[in-house]
Amino acid sequence: MTYQWLLAAHIAVLGYWLGSELVINSTYRYVCYHDGMPLAERTRLMGHVMHVDQHVRYALVLQASLGTMLAAYLGYIPGGTTLMTVAAVVGVLWLLFVEVVHQLAAKPLGKRLAAFDRGSRYVLMAVLVATALGLIGGGWSMPGWLRWKLACFAGVMACGVGIRLSLIGHFRTWAAMERDGPTAETNAIIRHVYVRSTAILVLLWVFIAAVAILSVLKPD
Repeated sequence: MTYQWLLAAHIAVLGYWLGSELVINSTYRYVCYHDGMPLAERTRLMGHVMHVDQHVRYALVLQASLGTMLAAYLGYIPGGTTLMTVAAVVGVLWLLFVEVVHQLAAKPLGKRLAAFDRGSRYVLMAVLVATALGLIGGGWSMPGWLRWKLACFAGVMACGVGIRLSLIGHFRTWAAMERDGPTAETNAIIRHVYVRSTAILVLLWVFIAAVAILSVLKPD
């Protein structure tokens, strides 16, 4: 029964993740291409985009925690029930940390915590790639398809980082628009950033699709 519940939650979180990404992208496109709206209204909608973006962070934490619990339950990684308990506790604490970072985003402490959060994600990506390559856990009973899945999950995270780097141009231009007012040139930059970020998002969806296919087919 434990396995069925964990698997169902793991699948549900994947849908939650994809749904959040679709809402974010759709709303962001609306903001970028409806430049006839008052800037204050567009800014309000961008605030909504950043709020929904939190759900992607929640999904990442949940997927990492549930995936670790499933792997431990199935014996793919050592630790058994002890590791499952640790993964559950760490997952809850991680979710709380992500929420605290969001709530304090505008404060100096929040910015420092956000920097730590980003750094921890780089570490997690490195661990996933190292595990996929067998540099970590080379002797574990982990099938090849699961190692490929971990590599794809690292790819998903890397795409997320790429999107955030792409959006630096958006926020820099948006600040100029709020200061000096929007122009045809700044609106064109905003739309260009949207296209570039969406291209990276499509790659992210490809990685998520690969994760789902590997999970279903479990190729040798």
